[in-house]
Amino acid sequence: MFQRVLIANRGEIACRVIRTCRRLGIHTIAVYSEADANAQHVRLADEAWPIGGPRPTESYLRGDAILDVARKSSAQAIHPGYGFLSENTAFARACTDAGIAFIGPRPESIDAMGSKAAAKALMEKHDVPLVPGYHGEDQSADVLAEQARRTGFPLMIKAAAGGGGKGMRIVRGEKEFAEALASAQREAASAFGDTRVILERYVDHPRHIEFQVFGDSHGNVIHLNERECSAQRRYQKVLEETPSPFLDDARRAAMGAAAVAAAKAVDYVGAGTVEFIVGQDGEFFFMEMNTRLQVEHPVTEETLGLDLVEWQLRIAAGETLPLAQEQIHARGHAIEVRLYAEDPDQNFLPGSGKLLKLRLPAPSRHVRIDGGVIEGDTVTIFYDPMIAKLIVWDQDRPQALQRLRDALLASEIVGPKSNIAFLERLSRHPVVVGGRIDTGYLDRHLPEFLAGDATPAANVLFAAAVAAMMDEEQAVVASSGNGTDPHSPWARADAWRIGHAGKRIVALSLHGQRHEVEAYGHDGDYRLRHGEDRAEVRGARRDKATLSARFDGESLRVPLRVDASRITVHDADGNRHAFERAPAFAWQSKETGGGNQITAPMPGRIVLVKANAGDVVEEGQELLVMEAMKMELALKAPRAGTIASISAAQGDFVEADAVLVRFAD
Repeated sequence: MFQRVLIANRGEIACRVIRTCRRLGIHTIAVYSEADANAQHVRLADEAWPIGGPRPTESYLRGDAILDVARKSSAQAIHPGYGFLSENTAFARACTDAGIAFIGPRPESIDAMGSKAAAKALMEKHDVPLVPGYHGEDQSADVLAEQARRTGFPLMIKAAAGGGGKGMRIVRGEKEFAEALASAQREAASAFGDTRVILERYVDHPRHIEFQVFGDSHGNVIHLNERECSAQRRYQKVLEETPSPFLDDARRAAMGAAAVAAAKAVDYVGAGTVEFIVGQDGEFFFMEMNTRLQVEHPVTEETLGLDLVEWQLRIAAGETLPLAQEQIHARGHAIEVRLYAEDPDQNFLPGSGKLLKLRLPAPSRHVRIDGGVIEGDTVTIFYDPMIAKLIVWDQDRPQALQRLRDALLASEIVGPKSNIAFLERLSRHPVVVGGRIDTGYLDRHLPEFLAGDATPAANVLFAAAVAAMMDEEQAVVASSGNGTDPHSPWARADAWRIGHAGKRIVALSLHGQRHEVEAYGHDGDYRLRHGEDRAEVRGARRDKATLSARFDGESLRVPLRVDASRITVHDADGNRHAFERAPAFAWQSKETGGGNQITAPMPGRIVLVKANAGDVVEEGQELLVMEAMKMELALKAPRAGTIASISAAQGDFVEADAVLVRFAD
């Protein structure tokens, strides 16, 4: 076994690899960019070395800098994690040439599977089922257009060197093809430095099911069962689970055999994932092979009781596979979701900023947290905005789903916006509970999973108001102990004063909308009014996570959390409502700018300008395309009108809130 391992990655996966190495007594060496000098993976490693600027091209994608650190630190092996250089053939070969073990497959295997087109040609020779389409070398626009017509519509354009949903577009008709192709090639060039694409017949309502495979240098290859990843948004996985609720034993065996055949076709060594697209009739087709560890590998670990990083280390050190195929036995059901700094109600706009509060459930046999940040850390604009992976396990799927809901209920993120409320809705949605979701369902029915800006139900608002008042009363009582007369009637937060009956105004803001609740009473007994809604509250009691009280005689237990700036309430359906505290007698509406300008929603690079000063445009017309956090964002006209000026050009890097387009008055 290795004694010194360098982790050529950052964030959650770097911390994950360090934990296994530490358990095995392996000295860990981290690398970091300027943006990550205080990151958790730097603090967890036994030693850490700087490798360049904040952008990936200046640091984590610099194989030369990483190898230089490996030599200086006497590393015997390099673990690439996922992303960055994990599937880079040149880097894997450079490691081998330098006498440093690459903890991953042979360069030839990465090369064979790194191109979707080459991989499909190889799978075709080994009788692995393929979706009809085109994966040829001729990438001229005319040839691609002709092959698209032959394949038929709808079809999928995919970046040949791609992964993670980058460079993928669904094309429903021939008229859309040219624009979709240009967009996919642009995104592919940015993400992978390669504009080549493949075309595939689009399978309606497909499921995405992948198989974990492992091979060793002695010719042994096995699979470690499947993971279903059909809950996706724009080809990005949102929820992963094992076993798949769709597969029966016969289909599982057939797909497992195909996955092993695919791995053997490239003489595979190490951890890999063979991904299949599965039709509603159960027919399956090879999609691609990822020659690395997957983000969702923990669900496999939880059902099998294995450490796949340990397997990677042992196999890279020349050992045989720890188990044979017949020794692989799964137990229970595991589910993973990813907590992101993003705003689902703003088209999942990635976020950045300091994590003012990060509360996650306590780890247990049923709950696992794989994270790369802690409270007080900053989510930077330069990398993927994932905060943590939340993994749950239980004896069966219904119990695992309930574990997931409970774990999300115990989670809270303050600072950048997060997707927790979105994941809570997802975990309760009938199509997820019933195991019927396909890869396009979220995109087709997204409003069903979003909070939106609807007015909260009266009982939700009243529960938040009661919690706010009780918190205020508790704070006053605590502080009155420092006064000269702690029993003074003026040292109470009941709003009672000579001349009036003690009316209080509790002001709360939700989705930018102010709500005022009139309240009378104290110590858990209140009369409340909001507009036409009224409630009598009696016997209210609160602990850290719940409020219990009788609302108009009905006893309710409401999950909620209170802090100095917000009150988060869960309604009877499990929906999360995060109220911001507001001044009782002060309010200033937020200016919107009157729709006369477009500003950058976050820092990023302008990749396309589609209008000029003086152009007359329609509302919703796409004017610029911006790239930020590995995503393309379309910036559209807020109204019809004439463009007065455009202050950004293709290739410009712009800061958040920079004015990019101004409209004539």
